[in-house]
Amino acid sequence: MSTAQGARARARQEVTAAIKEAARRQLAAEGAAKLSLRAVARELGMVSSALYRYFPSRDDLLTALIIDAYDSLGEAAERARDAAADAAPADRWVAVCEAVRGWALDRPHEYALIYGSPVPGYSAPETTVPPAARVGMVLIGIVRDAHQGPGLAALPLPAGLRPEAARMAADLAPDLPAEAAVALVAAWAQLFGLVCFELFGQFHRVVEDRETFFRHAAGRLAEGVGLRTG
Repeated sequence: MSTAQGARARARQEVTAAIKEAARRQLAAEGAAKLSLRAVARELGMVSSALYRYFPSRDDLLTALIIDAYDSLGEAAERARDAAADAAPADRWVAVCEAVRGWALDRPHEYALIYGSPVPGYSAPETTVPPAARVGMVLIGIVRDAHQGPGLAALPLPAGLRPEAARMAADLAPDLPAEAAVALVAAWAQLFGLVCFELFGQFHRVVEDRETFFRHAAGRLAEGVGLRTG
């Protein structure tokens, strides 16, 4: 790559980053449903036609923001897992859950973008799926390590759910027992439900010591997926 080409590439990266940051400020002020390319262009002192060279539509900009948010959240979960590499699986699980909560509290508007109400008229493309799966893959990996190491506690599974459990296991983690796949999906939903309740105000006047409460709840989720504690 020539010097001129490298300079152009860096300039494009800088402008793209500035557009995203302006869009995130708009998310915080107005919400995702009101994200406007024209408003972003005005904030940056750009004409709309120039911004469209970077993001041809509002949906393209939303997709970029969603992927960035999922990747940032996934990186936080992965860092927490790696930092607790020498801990017991249940403790690694809790560390990852706490990292998810911490990321959400630090970046509430980005969390709302990916786990809040759907944006009217927007349909997320397939490119958002791998980033969205990163936290789930971290949690699956912790359960897999336990299954291959100290083992998982026995998990109940109603007979009527076994065909669905087998399908879920085949799709998500073929090397894990079907019971573990069902428990993982339930725990994944409960984890983000806990975070959503705290972030969106449902714990007001219900839970005061939210950090301690969350840590306890995350520990119960660990037990629920068969990770041995104590």
